[in-house]
Amino acid sequence: MQLINDTSCAWINDLEARTEIKILNKNTNCDWLIIGAGYTGLSAARKLGQLNPNQRIIIVDAQLAGEGASGRNSGYLVDTTLNDGFTSNKELQNYKKKADIYSLGINVVKKFIKEHQVDCDWNESGKYFASSKIEDKKILNNFSNTLSKLGFKHSLLGNKELSKKLGTNFYNIGLYTKGGILLHPGKLVRAMIDALPSNVFLYENSCLLNWSKNKDFISCDFKNGIIKTKNIIFATNGFLKSLGIKSNYNFPITLTASMTRKLSDKEFKSIGEPKEWGVLPVRPMGATIRMTKDRRILIRNTAEVHNPFSMSNSTLKKRSLNQKIGIQKRFPQLPNDIIKSSWSGIVSRTRNSSQIFEKIDSNIFAAGCYNGSGIGVGTLFGEQIALKAIGENSLEIETIEKRNKPTWLPPEPFLSLGVKSRLIYERFRAKYEI
Repeated sequence: MQLINDTSCAWINDLEARTEIKILNKNTNCDWLIIGAGYTGLSAARKLGQLNPNQRIIIVDAQLAGEGASGRNSGYLVDTTLNDGFTSNKELQNYKKKADIYSLGINVVKKFIKEHQVDCDWNESGKYFASSKIEDKKILNNFSNTLSKLGFKHSLLGNKELSKKLGTNFYNIGLYTKGGILLHPGKLVRAMIDALPSNVFLYENSCLLNWSKNKDFISCDFKNGIIKTKNIIFATNGFLKSLGIKSNYNFPITLTASMTRKLSDKEFKSIGEPKEWGVLPVRPMGATIRMTKDRRILIRNTAEVHNPFSMSNSTLKKRSLNQKIGIQKRFPQLPNDIIKSSWSGIVSRTRNSSQIFEKIDSNIFAAGCYNGSGIGVGTLFGEQIALKAIGENSLEIETIEKRNKPTWLPPEPFLSLGVKSRLIYERFRAKYEI
């Protein structure tokens, strides 16, 4: 099924339209084929191109490069996450493994930005975990204990402090972590496209239909051509399962988000003229909210099992009503018609919130399933899966390999039924936090 390019995402609409889009229209061969041109695929292609300047590298995406999940996320480069279920000392060590990966992800993105002089609205502002429910203080106290044990700088905040910093009195309890970074995801991924080496060939709007391995070569069928390659890296994240990659270990979730127009001077003043900030929910199905550098409000408060290949405009419009309610709850003084754009995007999940970083066969590799932390981890995994694929090792690979591996998932229809039931349960628990 073909993925559709739409014009509904505000991040992507901020950018100038790219020209000279190349679509695969003939049979060809290459040394390396990368499927997926988001943070992971682009980083893998860049690394391979640098290390193997005399080899032919092709990267293909089913839609426009960078305009899938990479250009549609909320723009958080995370240092820590909350909903990982850690309580015992053993789980604390598992959480540290994950936090170490986040740290490497931040470093690799920072290095890329410095090397290529990228303007992506980078802001080392930190981030907040916040809730309107005072009883969630227990959750944040436990989280604070974990962060203290691991040496993360943070602080617990009450309603008055949060109101002053965020411009809304909706939240009654919050926790601020210093290490989080906010950025413009569309600008970052566009810079990665521009940084591809000359021996990397990018084909877009070219959906992989089938693939097979015959002896030492892999054959990939597209609508208008076949690519035969010696090596392949799958970097499709939310679409790994649909391509048969680790299909019993990952599943896609569809998220929807909205962004307002820029607030007027009067509107911005009415909420206290706050600096740029980002809030993540304490409860899994609560809302992610962000005040951008240019006075727009982003909100993401829906997650569901849905056809990952498309969402109709009518369905998206219904979902955006949830975002309208969420903004009204937090900023009742703002107009009701303030939302300018709404969009959907796909994330990949595993049962235990771990990531996929695998050698599938002698010349088949895969990386993905970032559970909502794709900017840093996706960029890191892209570079490191390229190194792994050419047989090299690194301290980063050693850190990645220490993580808990994804756990097995039940087959369909039991998987979808289980995920839907869990989402309904979490949505009910977080109904006040949309």
